[in-house]
Amino acid sequence: MPRFRAFRIHNDDAGYRTGIETMDTEALSPGEVLVKAAYSSVNYKDALAGTGKGRILRTYPLNGGIDVAGHVVASTDPAFREDDAVLCTGSGLSETRDGGYGEYARLDARWTIPLPAGLSLRESMIIGTAGFTAALALLRMQDNRQTPALGPVAVTGASGGVGMLAIDIFSRAGYEVHAISGKADHFDFLRGLGASECIDRHQLAFSGKPMDSARFGGALDNVGGSMLSGLLPLINPYGNVAICGNAGGIAFDSTVMPFIIRGASLLGIASAGTARDLRESIWQHLASDWKPQHLERIATREVGLDELPGVFARMLAGDSFGRTLVRIESTV
Repeated sequence: MPRFRAFRIHNDDAGYRTGIETMDTEALSPGEVLVKAAYSSVNYKDALAGTGKGRILRTYPLNGGIDVAGHVVASTDPAFREDDAVLCTGSGLSETRDGGYGEYARLDARWTIPLPAGLSLRESMIIGTAGFTAALALLRMQDNRQTPALGPVAVTGASGGVGMLAIDIFSRAGYEVHAISGKADHFDFLRGLGASECIDRHQLAFSGKPMDSARFGGALDNVGGSMLSGLLPLINPYGNVAICGNAGGIAFDSTVMPFIIRGASLLGIASAGTARDLRESIWQHLASDWKPQHLERIATREVGLDELPGVFARMLAGDSFGRTLVRIESTV
């Protein structure tokens, strides 16, 4: 079997360290589907894992990368044949099993998704976990009776990967989107993705009251903390707030008032463990009626495996913008 390059993460008596290594496919985590990778992506979770700034991996060593897309080269599962185009996001990648930052990846067939018609491998990884998370939020909100008629949907952290893709996906699904970001110099860009209004989070004054004048039909919050506390009193009756991030902190202050007076709902979005049937449904949406229309604009950077450490550092320093696509070039 071929030897290949991978961005590998160690944590042992010699300390926490990462780098490009050459390894055998036999050394990969067990699974039914061996894939020659074409693309991956960079998510905040990848930056934490790749620098040791967050406790992401549960076992070591592992290849990084929570996303991967490529072509099947071997499979013991009859559902997948050689040359099939497939993708996988989350599902233990770079957490309990080797991830997508390698020229090959061995996947668990349960979580391997056939690339749906309407998406290329490249497009699927621009979307990746970030877009999948935004689409999962939309699905859960609509399952809880969210409609465009309830009013505009606020998207916080709008200049990040999840935020940008959420603007594109929600507007494509017929919602008016109000983007909240601390980077006012990006507002024109966000409007170009579909945001009808942009709000500077530095100038967003929350009253601190248990209830305030309703302003949003719902929200996708990437921030948590005081942002989530401030949003809840502003949600229209029976609107939903989907929470998928904690950049602003894991704790928030609230009262029961938005929930028992306006019937607001707070929905947790955990994309990594999403059930197989939901995964397939969401990827079908992302390849058709919810497909983002501005993927090439959202992919603001494309890098190779060797460039990952610099990307991680910039992301954790708050200097990232849009999505970073990882181009994986096999030397075999």
